[in-house]
Amino acid sequence: MKIGTKILFLFLALNLLSYKGSAQESGTQKPKPEFDFSTVEKFRTTKLRGLIVNDYDSIFSPTQRQELSKLIYDYNIETTRQIVVVTIDSISPYSDIVKYATDLSNYWGVGEAGKDNGLTIVLCNPCRKIGIATGTGTEKVLTNEICTTVIREIIIPKFKKGEFYDGVKSGVIELMKYWQ
Repeated sequence: MKIGTKILFLFLALNLLSYKGSAQESGTQKPKPEFDFSTVEKFRTTKLRGLIVNDYDSIFSPTQRQELSKLIYDYNIETTRQIVVVTIDSISPYSDIVKYATDLSNYWGVGEAGKDNGLTIVLCNPCRKIGIATGTGTEKVLTNEICTTVIREIIIPKFKKGEFYDGVKSGVIELMKYWQ
C-alpha cells in the first residue's frame, strides 16, 4: 500500500474516534439551571420545610392555601405522587416559565427519587405566565399536550375572570384525573 493511502486511513480512523469521544462526553452532561435557587432564602427555607403551596406572590388567601394544600396532600398520601404549586412575581433571569419550573422542581426534589413522579405548577401573575413541569416518570402520563390543554381550557379561562385560585384548583383537579 502506498504511504499516501496509509495516511488517509489513519486520518479517517482518528477522525471517527474523535466523533465517538465527543458524543459520549455530551451525552453524560446534565443541563445546568440558569439560576442557583440556593442563593435565595425563600427557596432554601421552602425546600427545608417541604411546602406544597408556595404563594410567594400572595395570590391566595390563607384559607385557599390551606384548602389547596389539603387537596394535594391527600392525593399524595393516596398515590405517592407529589404536586407543588408556586406563585411568584418574576421568573428573572429566565424567559421560559417551564424551564424555571423544571429547575425549581429539580432543586426542591419534587417527586420520589427513582420514580420521578413530581409535578410543579408555577404561576407568575405579573408576567402573565403559567407553566407545568413534570418529572420523567410523570411526563409519560401527563404529556406536554395534556398540560397545555389543561392550562388553555381549564386554568386560563378562570384567570381571565380574575379567579386565580379557582383556576389553579380546577387545573390541579383535572391533572389528577388524567394522572390516575
